[in-house]
Amino acid sequence: MRNYELMCIIQPDLDETAFNGVLEKVKGWISEAGGSVDKAEVWGRRRMAYTINKHREGQYVLMNVTMSPTATTGLERNLRYQESILRHMLSVVG
Repeated sequence: MRNYELMCIIQPDLDETAFNGVLEKVKGWISEAGGSVDKAEVWGRRRMAYTINKHREGQYVLMNVTMSPTATTGLERNLRYQESILRHMLSVVG
């Protein structure tokens, strides 16, 4: 098992229930892969450096995740096809 940081930028126009639904879906993918979410920080709405899909702002979320390296490809595939997630970055910690 390795420690990862997962940064997601989620569409800014989602209401609170839809936003929480996206977060729960991501946490569910991680737990299905045998991993765990150690900590999740919601940074809130922030202005992005450039426009993505006609959005100038995004809702930022940082998650500390523990999972096996083989499970990361499936997680990134699911994140890529989730339309409400504008960008994501998964990086190894330590």
